[in-house]
Formats: sequence, structure tokens, C-alpha cells
Amino acid sequence: MAEAQNNPVGSTTAGSIAVAAESTVATRMSAPPSFDVADFPVPHGREEEWRFTPLERLRGLHDGTAIANGTMKAQIDAPEGVTVETVERGDARIGKAGTPVDRIAAQAFSSFAKATVVTVPKESVLTEPVRVSLHGEGGTTFGHTVFDVQAFAEAVIVIDHTGDGVRAANVDFLVGDGAKVTVVSIQDWDDTAVHCSQHNALVGRDASFKSVVVTFGGDVVRLHPRVRYAGPGGEAELLGLYFTDAGQHQEHRLLVTHDAPHCKSNVVYKGALQGEAAHAVWIGDVLIEKTAEGTDTYEMNRNLVLTDGARVDSVPNLEIETGEIVGAGHASATGRFDDEQLFYLQARGIPAHEARRLVVRGFFAELVQQIGVADIEERLISKIEAELEASV
Repeated sequence: MAEAQNNPVGSTTAGSIAVAAESTVATRMSAPPSFDVADFPVPHGREEEWRFTPLERLRGLHDGTAIANGTMKAQIDAPEGVTVETVERGDARIGKAGTPVDRIAAQAFSSFAKATVVTVPKESVLTEPVRVSLHGEGGTTFGHTVFDVQAFAEAVIVIDHTGDGVRAANVDFLVGDGAKVTVVSIQDWDDTAVHCSQHNALVGRDASFKSVVVTFGGDVVRLHPRVRYAGPGGEAELLGLYFTDAGQHQEHRLLVTHDAPHCKSNVVYKGALQGEAAHAVWIGDVLIEKTAEGTDTYEMNRNLVLTDGARVDSVPNLEIETGEIVGAGHASATGRFDDEQLFYLQARGIPAHEARRLVVRGFFAELVQQIGVADIEERLISKIEAELEASV
């Protein structure tokens, strides 16, 4: 087991498992956020924010050679009272939640034709989720979607990605004062798809935002969940699970910026890997600014390596600019199956392959059960079972 908790740990190798678990001081972006792609140089892979990403597999998203020539079939099923609009680039809600922080996000912003805005009215309490289904039918597409959940409203949003293609997009979540929002983003692409997306959440005063990111499919998936606070008392919970197969690259780069007082954040991401050249990357950055007195934050990443030949890079970072906080911490751990757990199960007559499956199901169950959408939870458990069939 390679583990880092609140102190630096160098890279380690255990058998064929390559693990990097570091705890370094997070820094503000090397290039300032911008909506203009020209403000970002073409990455070469030596930059800190690109050093883990296989640029040659991004199909031109990073260097401007990708053009919008594909088809993305979109369907939005929204409960009564929710409005869905197609708007022009100049709409005031576009970009309000956050600014692109890398070249691909800026390219996506510069390239979309029209944006979609989904609005949950003030004080509405939705009894059914807003469901957004995006199915790639080949080629390259760019997109921008805004979810405007107004003050004291409550909503669950499910975004489901399937099919094939190359996709770059920005997704904004405007969480009004006192609102409660749960977002479930599922990446269940075909094995040849490429998906890069920045998720921006602006959390209002005394509001609650929960993000659940689930990544299974795709050749390369690179996601940027980001949170800021528009007022005191906001809470953010960022949960994620990923199952990385042979040859897949799955990268999750999070940033929680505490820029308002008396706010909370909790980050828990879990991953399982199997197969040669399976590569998972998790970067967890938390910035506590001088104005954010009373902050309470914690982040954790855990990875379970099922076979030889897989690599995990896990980097939790904290930058604290005020000493007036409630608490701040982080942890990272990567390892194989717990031999004691397996022995306990086998000693009670459970076959070895079934014991391994039970351990993995238990590893993910804590996060799956927090989704709160029964059909999605059942689908994910079935998907995990299918993935395990290939490894046990």
C-alpha cells in the first residue's frame, strides 16, 4: 500500500503497479483563466497541468487542429416547470460560474455554436431528476451547457454520456442562495471516445452542491470539476468513482476555491484499475483564500489496483492563506486487495473469485449509495459487476 496523508511521499513501485502519491503546495494557475484560446500556449506535455496526459491521443483538441465535424445526439427530459432554452453566446448566464483554465476548455468555449440553458425556478422542489442524455455518433463536437438552479430550489441533475466521438465542453452550475443541487455525470463512452470537460459550480449563500462523477468508458477522459462560493455558508461535496481498464486513460483534476467565509467542502474519489497500461490520474487542489475564515475542508482519493501493469498518479494539494480555519486535510492511498479481508471471506467458505468481487463492490458501495437515484445506482452496480467479470 502506498499512502500519503498530509505529508510528501515520493513515487513508489510495487510489482507492476506504478504509483505516485504526492502532497505538494498547490499554486494558482500558471496561465490566468481566459475565454480566449489564444491566451493559452499549445501544451507539449512538460507543463505541470499536462504532464500526465497523453497529448497524442487527444485527437487535436489541445493544439487547435480538431474541427467541429461530428454529431452529438442530445435529449433533455425535464420535469414540469423547468425551462430549457437554446441561447446565443452573449447570454449573461454563460461563463458566470467559471472561466476556462486550460487550452481545451477555451477551445470548447470558442467553438460552440449555441448554448443550452436549463433553469429550475426559484423555490421549486423537483420530485424527478432532470435527465440529459448525450450520445456521440462520431466526429468532433463542442458544447456549453448552463444549469441555473435558482434560490431555495432543489434539484437532481443526471448527465449521461454514451456513444463514440471526440467531445470538448464546458458545463456550468449556478446554485442559488439556499438551493440544494445534486449532479450525477456519467462517462460511459465507447472505448474509442475522447472526452475533455470543465465543470464549473458557483455555490450561493447557505446553498448545497453535490457532484458525483462516474467514469467507465472512453479511450481518454479528462475532467475538471471546479467549485467557487458566491457567499458564506455554502457546502460542496465532490464524489467520484472510476473503473479504468487496459489502455484507458482517465484523469480527474479538481479545484475547490474557498473564497467566502464559513464554507465547507468534502472530496472523496475512488478508483479501481485493471489491465496493462490502465492509467488513472487524480489531482485534488484546495485553495483557501485570505477572506475564507472558518473554512472546513477535507479531500481523499483511494485506488484499488486489481492486476499488474496499471498505474495511478494521485496528487492531493492544499494552499492555505489564512490561519482562521476550522480544519483542512487530505489523504491518498493506492494498493492491492486487502489480504485480511480476502482471508476472512474465504475462511467462511466463499470462493476466492467471489471474495474479490465482494471486496470491490464494498469499496464502491459507499459512493454509489449516495447518488439517490435508484435506476442509476442499479445501473452502476451492474456496470461494476460487468467490469469485474473481466478480471476475476
